Amino acid sequence: MRVLIIEDDLDIATNLYDFLEGRGNVVDLARDGVTGMHLAVSDEFDAIVLDLGLPGIDGLSLCGKLRREARRDVPILVLTARDVLDDKLAAFDCGADDYLVKPFALREVEARLKALVSRRRGRVVDRKLVAGVIEFDTASLAVAVDGRPVHLSRKCLHLLEMLMSAPNRVYSRAELEQALWGDEHPQSDSLRSHMHLLRRALTDGRGHSPIETVHGVGYRFAAHDGSPA
Repeated sequence: MRVLIIEDDLDIATNLYDFLEGRGNVVDLARDGVTGMHLAVSDEFDAIVLDLGLPGIDGLSLCGKLRREARRDVPILVLTARDVLDDKLAAFDCGADDYLVKPFALREVEARLKALVSRRRGRVVDRKLVAGVIEFDTASLAVAVDGRPVHLSRKCLHLLEMLMSAPNRVYSRAELEQALWGDEHPQSDSLRSHMHLLRRALTDGRGHSPIETVHGVGYRFAAHDGSPA
């Protein structure tokens, strides 16, 4: 997962950051509402951990702006010391997906984030992804390149959906391995082997494949020839 933490308490923010990063996630951190809002709208995240008592823009306002103005549907987990029912209702009314009261267990935060991300992916399963000559119907799992059917393994289909859902975004090896194998530890060359198969399968008649290696980082689906950017 790629997670944005918006939290002004340094100790809490550091604990969350270190724990989630140590579990193979890619984590960004903002310690005020203005910075958090900027990051949330200028980049792509799988989930956001949001405190309510933020300087600059408070958490409720930030959440509302993301939903109503920026039209972002990224899952938002509110993490706050406020345990009054009215505060919880206000957060959900602004568009929050989940609410956890401090103090909290780090493992529970991760579990809730995974559940939110899984549910979000489930909501967008029934759709067709199109990029240039590549079409992927995520409902039927049918993939075509230049109108030619392509047969992929389940793991390659999962990789393709992740990559095509966010064209040009660079996914780290850790993110992709977490998505495919969870907490299991794959063999060192497993991801590379799947990427090789996927790249070969998506190669068009001109010998071009959109799967690109970003050396030292990971992989991306390069949007060219009018495909979404």
